[in-house]
This record gives sequence, C-alpha cells and structure tokens, in this order.
Amino acid sequence: MNESILIKPPIAIEQIEARSKDLDFGMASDPRTGALLATLASSKPGGRFLELGTGTGIATAWLLAGMDAASSLVSVDVRPEFQAVAKEILGRDPRLTLVIEDGIQFLHKQEPQSFDLVFADAMPGKYESLDEALVVVKPGGFYIIDDMLPQPNWPEGHDAKATALIDRLSRETAFQVAPLHWSSGVILLVRRPEHA
Repeated sequence: MNESILIKPPIAIEQIEARSKDLDFGMASDPRTGALLATLASSKPGGRFLELGTGTGIATAWLLAGMDAASSLVSVDVRPEFQAVAKEILGRDPRLTLVIEDGIQFLHKQEPQSFDLVFADAMPGKYESLDEALVVVKPGGFYIIDDMLPQPNWPEGHDAKATALIDRLSRETAFQVAPLHWSSGVILLVRRPEHA
C-alpha cells in the first residue's frame, strides 16, 4: 500500500519540523500517528479534545487538521521552550488553547468524562496518573497512546514500564482496547457507553 498518497500532512508540519530540528526536539509523532489522530478527531464533530504533551506541536497540528470549526483542543505541556513553537505557528487558531502546566496537575482539575478524545503523548496521563486520564474520557470517546513498540530513544529500563502499562490496559473493563502495530505502536481505547 502506498501510504504517501493517503497521508496528507497539515501545511504547518514542515515549518514545525524545521523548528523542532533547530531545538533538537526528537520526540514528535510520525505522520502515520498524525493521520490516525486527524481521522479520529474528524469522527467527533463539535468535540472537545485534550493533548497531554504538546512538544513543538506536530500532533497538535494533525488534531487541528481533523477537527471541525465547532471543536476545541486543549494542549498541555510543562516545557515552554518547546510549546512556544506550537504557539508561534498554530496559536492563531481559535480552536486551540495552549496550557503550560504539569499534566498531572491539569488532570486533577478536570471534570470526569469531559473530553471526546485524549492523546497522552507524555509521561503524565500515560505512565503517570493513567487513571485520572481515563476518567476524563466521555462515553464513546477515545484515549490514544503511541510509542508502545520498542523505540531507539527509550532510556534504560523503559521497556519494563511499557510492559507494565500494556498489562494494566489489558485489564481495563470500562474501555474497548485495540493494540495497533501502526507507526511507533499505538494503543487505542474507547470508553464503553455502559460505563458512563
């Protein structure tokens, strides 16, 4: 399958990637993860979306590309020097709210079942405070994580953390779980409507 004819990066991606390289930021989501995020965002008209880990805004741009005009995206990061790239390039989009805050602190302030999609692309909401991240997902809403296949930039011992996270998600009863050998390894969860 020729993925390149199906995956259409948002216009802003080239500029964000150039700035990411200048900052030596190498943790951005790849185009296949981005295409999945944009597709899932498209399925939630008027949706409320949360990204934990803005980085420089690569995945942010993909989410915005899939969202309709009535949707909104909150993107949280603790590193202002990286999020500044997203602010400069994407910050004029009225659907986007950029927050500089620890993701765990942010999650603790959110109402249960208040987001249609949560993309946890940082330690908070994924390896830390997972339960708090899952609680904010609406019935029928998505929780997505990537980088679950072994990555060359994983620090020593991270494989054990990934294995433990996969084991924890395998026991999740409130969500339907789909592991995808796609991109860097994606796990997609959908909150079952009966667990509203």
